[in-house]
Amino acid sequence: MSLQRFIKQAISPWMSQEGPDSDIVLSSRIRLARNIESYSFPLISTNEEAKEIIQLFEEKFLNKTSEESIHFEILKMNELQPIEKRVLVEKHLISPHLAEETNFGACLLSENEEFSIMINEEDHIRIQCLFPGLQLTEALEAANQLDDWIEDHVDYAFDEKHGYLTSCPTNVGTGMRASVMMHLPGLVMTQQMSRIIPAINQLGLVVRGIYGEGSEALGNIFQISNQLTLGKTEDDIVEDLKSVVHQLIVQERSAREALVKTSKIQLEDRVHRSFGVLAHARIIESKEAARCLSDVRLGIDLGFINDVSSNILNELMILTQPGFLQQYAGGPLRPAERDSRRATIIRERLKMEKNTLDNEGGKTI
Repeated sequence: MSLQRFIKQAISPWMSQEGPDSDIVLSSRIRLARNIESYSFPLISTNEEAKEIIQLFEEKFLNKTSEESIHFEILKMNELQPIEKRVLVEKHLISPHLAEETNFGACLLSENEEFSIMINEEDHIRIQCLFPGLQLTEALEAANQLDDWIEDHVDYAFDEKHGYLTSCPTNVGTGMRASVMMHLPGLVMTQQMSRIIPAINQLGLVVRGIYGEGSEALGNIFQISNQLTLGKTEDDIVEDLKSVVHQLIVQERSAREALVKTSKIQLEDRVHRSFGVLAHARIIESKEAARCLSDVRLGIDLGFINDVSSNILNELMILTQPGFLQQYAGGPLRPAERDSRRATIIRERLKMEKNTLDNEGGKTI
């Protein structure tokens, strides 16, 4: 398969779109945890119960269109190869927990991959909605509509006092996790993140890496989400998160302006060195690739590089992950082989962009 065709098939359609403040906010996500009344929660359920829940979803929702014209297809974890499941995790379409479920885990996935419904994860149902840029309110509205559609067909485990009942007590109440993925190189370079993260935690929010709990903030990308789900409404949780995100956007832009004002030549040098590595390296590890991609994206946002689309970098942050590299290779790769193939994909993708610009009569990279 050619790289161009692979990219087209591999990247979720919503990833190539731009949203509000998308130079800093890469994506917004709403996740709703729900359980079905009269069934044991997944942590203690039998295989028979888990199987019945999948059958229920196949009967009620598979190949049927919601009121919002969302068509779903089902992916069963026991029918997928380990590499395929890893790719879904890297695209944030399923959780690592669901990927480890080998028997009766599944996912209903919409055609444009904005919506996914994880089945028999930590809870019976995990509804997820992903939008580009800062669109938490819009994502919440869409997730609630999908939630209502499901609730028309099943009875949720719900308590008038405590709200939606979930396997983990930290999700009881609204059962909602709202999160944004942010690119914050300015705050990292000016060494402000070590001060900002504890302040955010004190507000009932949590800062994690690119793949959530326990993951590292590769490429200066941070995931910020709510911790509290009980005692606040969904709208209140979203508004509180948006307020903090807006402040971070202001601080990140201020940090970038300060870097340009005080260290422009050093910053330009860093950006172009990183671009040189991406364009010419024959071996590159994931951490170095993420750092260089972050530098180049910052250079694009600041106007230091004018002939590369930031969408390419969005693609490469996904395409250079281990699962995608092995999927493209057609089988497992050793770490050294992944580092070599990662460098090759980056070079080829940048070369494709250059050829496109040449054909359109534009500037070259």
